[in-house]
Amino acid sequence: MSISLSLFFAAALQTFSVVDSLPHSTAHFTQGLNFDGKEWIESTGLYGKSVLYRKTLTGEVLDSISLDERYFGEGSVVVGDVVFMLTWKNKKGFIFDAKPFKLRDSFRFHTEGWGLAFWNGALLMSNGTNELYRLSPGDFRVMEVIRVLDEQKPVTFLNELEVVGNTLYANIWQSDSIAIIDLPSGKVRAYLDLSQWSKKIKRTYPKADVLNGIAYDGEYLWITGKNWPRLYKLKINLRTSR
Repeated sequence: MSISLSLFFAAALQTFSVVDSLPHSTAHFTQGLNFDGKEWIESTGLYGKSVLYRKTLTGEVLDSISLDERYFGEGSVVVGDVVFMLTWKNKKGFIFDAKPFKLRDSFRFHTEGWGLAFWNGALLMSNGTNELYRLSPGDFRVMEVIRVLDEQKPVTFLNELEVVGNTLYANIWQSDSIAIIDLPSGKVRAYLDLSQWSKKIKRTYPKADVLNGIAYDGEYLWITGKNWPRLYKLKINLRTSR
């Protein structure tokens, strides 16, 4: 059962409102979510079901490419004309031409792969711990390790990532919370608590899994979950609360 981790940490809750929603396939086990212009790029997981999708805003699949069944797909990020996509336990990632999808290359890393974003000229990768790795997009060496803390307490299970300026939004696996993290300090500034929305969805769709998937359209955040029926558009309010 997922919980709101914001109940156990010091940082405040960030207030928000849900202002719109769009359909999302309940067959897609979301691991990475991105905007590419006015289209979604979504990577999904599970062995034998890991796929990179390009979709219209209303969910129509425009393009897709599947990973070999030995790979469990994870986070992804669009950088220019390519898409980087992680795998979970194989310590391997893939580079695809963005439009249309075509495998261009692969790369290696030394931990599990969970979430992926792009910040300050480098890939930013989570691996389920409180550590974020800045990877050179050229040779994939570790340029920096950022440790995420709420005051002095490590915030672990960092999963899907989305960067907005110098702010990182990170899903926390097995919770209904999104951590709002300052970069490069790694300090957690606040949390988004999506527990009420998650509960509503799971009452109607019992196969819906955890909250996962964050994308920024230039003005609003969009969030979804693994096998969720909708994507939700969030307006982040200026005040925080406890």
